[in-house]
Amino acid sequence: MTSEIWAIGGGKGGTGKSFVTSNLGMNLAHRGKNITLIDADLGGANLHTFLKIKKPRYSLTDFFERKVPLSDIIQPTEIPNLYFVTGDIRSLDSTGVRYTQKIKLYRHIKNLSGDYVLLDLGAGSGHNTIDTFLIADKMIVVTLPEITAIENLYMFIKKVLFRNLNQLLGDHGLRDEARKAWQHRKTKDIKNIRELIQHIKDISPGIKALVEQALSRFKLYIIMNEVKNNQEIEMGFSTKSVLHKYFEIDARYVGYIHYNEFFWKFVKESATFRQITSPASTSAEMRRILQCLVEDKQLKLTDIPDNEQQ
Repeated sequence: MTSEIWAIGGGKGGTGKSFVTSNLGMNLAHRGKNITLIDADLGGANLHTFLKIKKPRYSLTDFFERKVPLSDIIQPTEIPNLYFVTGDIRSLDSTGVRYTQKIKLYRHIKNLSGDYVLLDLGAGSGHNTIDTFLIADKMIVVTLPEITAIENLYMFIKKVLFRNLNQLLGDHGLRDEARKAWQHRKTKDIKNIRELIQHIKDISPGIKALVEQALSRFKLYIIMNEVKNNQEIEMGFSTKSVLHKYFEIDARYVGYIHYNEFFWKFVKESATFRQITSPASTSAEMRRILQCLVEDKQLKLTDIPDNEQQ
C-alpha cells in the first residue's frame, strides 16, 4: 500500500513548518499509523534537530550522489511507527538538484509503503520547492499572524497555482500560454491571477474544462502559528477568504497554535522529542489540527473556546 503524501510549506522561513511537521508525524504515529517524515529542504535541512538526531547516518545526499534507494535511507526515531529521512545536509543550494534527480526522488516518494509520508519543505518559492509541494495529496501551509508572513504566503500560493497551470497547459500543447499571458497582462487587461485564470479558460471550451477540473482538485489547508489572541486566530479565516476570492481555490483553515514563550527553551534543553511537544495547550491544538486534516474538515468560529472569543 502506497502512502498518502502531505506537504508542509508556505514560502517564508521561520513560520514553524518543521515544528508542525514533526508534531503531525508524532500524533499520527501515536494513532498507530506508519509514518515517514522527509526533510525536503534541499538547501538547509534541519528537521532532524526536532527529532533529537544529531548526526543522521544517512541523508538525501546518499540518494542523490550514491544512488541509494530512498527506502534504504529511512531511519527509525524514538517514537514507534515514526521514521525519518534527513535532507541533503551537504548541499547549500537546492537549485543544485538536477531535474532528473528531482523526478526520481518524487517517484521514490510516491512508491513508499506505509500510511503517510510528510514532506517538510524549505523556505522560498523556487521551482524545486513548488514542484515538491505539488506532488502532495494534501498541501498544507503554515503562516504567522503577521502582514509580511501572510503576504509571503499569497506570493507562494500564486506561484504554486501559476506553476500548476503551466504544467497543465504544457501537457496539452500550450506550454508557455500562462507565462506569456501574464507577461503581457497590461495589453490583455489582466489585473490579477483570477483574471489570468479566466483568460486561460477563454482559450477554448476544452481548456476551460481542464482548468476547472484542476482547480476543483486544488485544496489548500491553512495553519496559523504563534497566535496570541482572538484577532490573530481570526486572521486564518480572512486568509482563507482572500485565497478563495482572488485565486478561486478551495482553501481550508484547519487550526491555530498559540505562541509559547517556553518552546525554544524546550527545544534546547529537552533530552527527547517527546518532551518538546509536552505543553498541554500545544498538544491539544495539534490534535485538533490533525483531526481536521484526517477528516477533511475545517475550523469554525464556534470551535474557538469561549475564553478566546472574548
